[in-house]
Amino acid sequence: MRVLQLTTNAEATYVTNQVTALADRGVESDVLEVPRSGPDGRRVTDYLRFCPAVRSRDLAAYDLVHANFGLTIPAAVAQRRVPVVTSLVGSDLMGRFGGLTRGFARLCDDVIVVSPEMARILSGEVHVIPYGIDLELFRPMETDRARDVVDWPTDGRHVLFPYHPDRPVKNYPLAERVVERTANRAPYDVELHAISGVDYDLIPAYMNAADALLLTSNREGSPSTVKEALACNTPVVSTPVGDVPERVDSLTVSGVGESVDELATTLRCALDAADEPGGRDAVRPLGLDRMGERILAVYRRTVA
Repeated sequence: MRVLQLTTNAEATYVTNQVTALADRGVESDVLEVPRSGPDGRRVTDYLRFCPAVRSRDLAAYDLVHANFGLTIPAAVAQRRVPVVTSLVGSDLMGRFGGLTRGFARLCDDVIVVSPEMARILSGEVHVIPYGIDLELFRPMETDRARDVVDWPTDGRHVLFPYHPDRPVKNYPLAERVVERTANRAPYDVELHAISGVDYDLIPAYMNAADALLLTSNREGSPSTVKEALACNTPVVSTPVGDVPERVDSLTVSGVGESVDELATTLRCALDAADEPGGRDAVRPLGLDRMGERILAVYRRTVA
C-alpha cells in the first residue's frame, strides 16, 4: 500500500512515528508539508497554495491520501481520485478552526481522532486511535543518573512542565500556582522546570529526573507527553483534559484536578509517594506497534 501523508509539520514526532510504524507493516508513505511563506507562521494563502500542490502529484500512484491535522483536509479533498483518511489531533477540532474542521471532516472517507472526548464532538462513525509511544525510548531509569544527565540537583523535589511557558493553552501560570501551593505545605523544596525545544532523545532523561509531570492545559486531545511520562513510571498530575483521566484514573500515584487546591493536593501525594505509579503497565498497550496496526486496519477498510 502507498499513502500520501499531508501534514503541517513533517518533523513532528507523531508524524515520523506514524510513518515508521506503517512502514514496518509494508505501507510506503510520501510526506508532503504545507508550505510557509514566511518565518512568522503560515497564512491562508499557504493553505490555498497547498491544494494545487496536492492535485499536481501523480495521485494514481497512491491508494489513499491521509490528511494529518484538520487544516490539511481541504487540500486532501480537493482531489477526488483516491479516498481520504484524516487524523484530528485536538487543537484542530477544539480550537478556533474547529467548525471548519468539522465541516471538512464530513467529506473524508474515514476519520481518526485521538480521544473519546473528540469522538463525541463529531457526529457519525470515527475511529479512536491514541498516539503511540516508543516504549523502547521511554523506559524507567535511575533518578540520580537522569538528574546528572539533565543537570538538576539531586536533592529536593522536581516537577516537570513539558511545554514552553508562553503557550497560552498550556496555562503555565496555573502550574506556577500549583507548585507554589504545594511547596508552601511541603517539608522539602519543590522546583518547577519548564522545558521545550530540547533534543527529543533527551526527553526520557527529563521524565525520569522528575518526581512528577504537571500538565495544566486548558484543552488537549491525547497528549503524548502524559503517556511518555507514564512509560517512565513518572507520576502525572493534570487538569482533566483529553484522554488524561482515562490514562491515570486506575493509578494510585497520579490523578487529575480542576482547582489549584485539588491539583496541589494530588501533586503533594505524588511527591510523597514511595511506590511507583505503575504507569508503564497502563500504557503498554499504546506502543507504536499497536498504533500502526490500528491505522493500517482503517486504511484497509477505506480502500476496500
